[in-house]
Amino acid sequence: MTFKKPRILIVDDDHSFCEILRNTLEYEDYIIGTANDGKTAIAKLSEKPYDIVLLDLNLPDMLGIKVLQNARKMEPPVQAVMISGEGTIHTAVEATKKGAYDFLEKPVDTDRLLLTVKNALDRGRLEMEKEQLLDRVKQHYMMIGTSSKMNEIHDLIQKAGATNSKVLIEGENGTGKELVARAIHHESSRAGQSFIAVNCAAIPETLIESELFGHKKGAFTGAIADKPGRFQMADGGTLFLDEIGDMSIMTQAKVLRALEENVMEMVGSGESISVDVRVIAATNKDLQKEMQNGNFREDLFFRLNVLNIKVPPLRERKEDIPLLVEHYVQFFCAEHGIKMKKITPKAMQHLTRHSWPGNVRELKNFIEKLVILITPSEILSEHINSILEDHTTSKPVVAEDLSLKEARESFERDYIQQKLAACDWNVTKAAKALGVPRTYLYKKMHMLGIEI
Repeated sequence: MTFKKPRILIVDDDHSFCEILRNTLEYEDYIIGTANDGKTAIAKLSEKPYDIVLLDLNLPDMLGIKVLQNARKMEPPVQAVMISGEGTIHTAVEATKKGAYDFLEKPVDTDRLLLTVKNALDRGRLEMEKEQLLDRVKQHYMMIGTSSKMNEIHDLIQKAGATNSKVLIEGENGTGKELVARAIHHESSRAGQSFIAVNCAAIPETLIESELFGHKKGAFTGAIADKPGRFQMADGGTLFLDEIGDMSIMTQAKVLRALEENVMEMVGSGESISVDVRVIAATNKDLQKEMQNGNFREDLFFRLNVLNIKVPPLRERKEDIPLLVEHYVQFFCAEHGIKMKKITPKAMQHLTRHSWPGNVRELKNFIEKLVILITPSEILSEHINSILEDHTTSKPVVAEDLSLKEARESFERDYIQQKLAACDWNVTKAAKALGVPRTYLYKKMHMLGIEI
């Protein structure tokens, strides 16, 4: 609420009825405005913010439903209570569908009127709090980047959010696939409903069916009560299936049925349950290869791959790194109660030149470490070098999803960048330290995408 006293607009062509309502509501310390036709009511709603409009169904110049629609389009939406001497169930239902909070019949009972106004104000506060919460969630999961590749991603998110289609998000670990999924959810008509995320790779094969579809009491040892699955929890909202490439063929078949028929069965039950779920899936694997190897169903792939979004690795959008660094420095300084730190231009160059094989996730973790460990308010390139050296040498190599060629290139990229950083990015010095000709090092840097 932006006002100390709630404001109420009474709209009715009966002047005496308006005065009766005005006197009743002003006695309760509400600020009252009146209008006797629809055109005047719409104008007053546009001129001043009102919390509630008490609206006659039949006005001299238009139906009250039209004023109702205008009121609900206001920012924030105005709560509307319809009033009529010719009330029917049909008109009440229609008004409710158009966004009316309640429907009162003339003559209006005073106690019922005051209770309805109070409840409508409560609903308005809840709607405003919900919008503020959604805005905070959007900010928390905001995707940072203005590069051409990120602009393409933002455009695809907007298009996907305007539909109810299935989406398949592809990208390396740490690129922000879940952020893309959440952004699509927040841009969709389901934004106010649940967003349920499931990491298919983190759930044991014996439990994933129960996690997705739920189970009935006694379905297996330890099932001491009915438990809803993630599909049921996401009913009306969005279900995010992360690392879907790790899902077994048998579970894939059941997910496919849920997607095709919008029904599912709990483990231990033969009863079909209808669900309204939008599924967004993500994977760090090449599903085309997985299909060729018999590890992923073609029919599920084509069902999921209606809209496809490929999230680029951080090394392919290095121009976004300064924005990400500034964002995370501010975030972690605020989170840990640390005085704001500044990254010098040379230090930022070092961060931009690094390959970040763990992508945005690795950069985020590194910036948090940097903010905590570096005491001065100004972060220099030598600070970056010292922590980056410790960061890269202590980090285990995870190559389970890489071919031998990819793993070798990843190692060479990191190793060469470490040498370049130690030599202050002087290629001649780095080539001497590596024991290779300068021309060979330039060629290798070009092949590995290392820029000066």
